[in-house]
Order: sequence, then structure tokens, then C-alpha cells
Amino acid sequence: MPEIETARLQLRHFNLNDFDYLFRLYSDAEVMKYLLPRTREQTQASLSKHIQQWQQHNFGMWAVIYKETGTMIGRCGLGFLENTPEVELGYVFEKSYWNMGLATEASLATLKFGFWEVKLDRIVAIAHPENIASVRVIQKVGMKYEKNASYYGHDVVYYAASNSEWQADDSLYISQS
Repeated sequence: MPEIETARLQLRHFNLNDFDYLFRLYSDAEVMKYLLPRTREQTQASLSKHIQQWQQHNFGMWAVIYKETGTMIGRCGLGFLENTPEVELGYVFEKSYWNMGLATEASLATLKFGFWEVKLDRIVAIAHPENIASVRVIQKVGMKYEKNASYYGHDVVYYAASNSEWQADDSLYISQS
């Protein structure tokens, strides 16, 4: 299964040993402010889903590793948007790694993988309108606002990018193995 390396990050597949880290991330109220903190059971279900998604669809969420320290700092990848066949870009990072451009770096690599390797026609992203940092990441990676919508029980802004129109910046994408 593919893994991606960027200038500062390694995006690798989750494994069952990642549970404790993921639970710490998913139970942090500030990190999960717009996504809702998760219980141990919900985190276990999410971890299983992250692993199964790759096996079933050849894409999914990656564990994001900060290469300088070898530390897992979040997750980023592709999944299906709630109750749709649309593929969604998603990411969550530890707050100590916010405002460093890492979500943008991981998201760009994820979009490249989705368009270039999986050959998806379109990728969407949603965010709470109040989550300015997340909206900025979505905009920085070249996705365009399309509408206001409601997903996962929340009003959100909905962005999209199409394979034929999306322009990638190659500078951050090092390799795929």
C-alpha cells in the first residue's frame, strides 16, 4: 500500500498499534472542537475504518509523521463524505503543530495522490465556517468554494477540486513508495 513522503512529513498507513496516539488526538477537546471528541470505542471504530478503507478502496487516511522527530502528529487523507459517493479530504493535527503549514503540506500530497495515483475525478472538502484555519488550508491547496451545506449534523462550507482543473505545486512532494 502506498506511502507518501513530503519535505517535512511521512504519510504512512495506520496500524492497530496507533490506537493510543489516535485516542489522545481524538479526545483533545481543542483539537476536535469542530469534529467532536471521540470515546475509546469511537476511536477504535475510526482506526478500524482507516485501515479497512485502504483495503477496500486503495485510498484512506494516513498517519502523519513529522520526519524531524519521527513523531506522529496527526492524520490526513481521503474518505467518503457522509452518505455520498464523493471523496473527501480530511485532516486533524495536534495543536502544537498548528500554524506551521503542515496541514497544507499533507493535504497537497493527499490531493496529488488522489488525482494522480487513484485517478479520482473530483475531491471535496468541508469545514465549519468558523474554523478559519481549516478553511484556509482548503483554499491554499487550490479547492474552490461551491456552496453551504449540511454534513455530519453541522452547517459547513463545501469546497471541491476536479482532476482536470487542479494545479499542483510539485515542490513539497518527494516520493511515493
